[in-house]
Amino acid sequence: MTVNSDATKTDWVDPDEAPELDDVWFDKADHYRGETLVQRGRPKGADKISTTIRFDADVLAAFKQDGPGWQTRMNQALRDWLKRKSDAA
Repeated sequence: MTVNSDATKTDWVDPDEAPELDDVWFDKADHYRGETLVQRGRPKGADKISTTIRFDADVLAAFKQDGPGWQTRMNQALRDWLKRKSDAA
């Protein structure tokens, strides 16, 4: 396994002079579950496609009002509509 030898080097000598660990530092940190590194972002091979689409403001506001995950909820609503449409055919 290749190890990055620069990973533990510091610009300071005295531990009391170590920089403060702020929220930005923690946001950039690697996350582990046990010994396994948790990768950020969309998994490789995910079948989502990025696109640009326009919705009426009230429709978008209705999905966004419930907070994070509104795009997933919108995707599920469209998927449900497709299922109903194919069941009716």
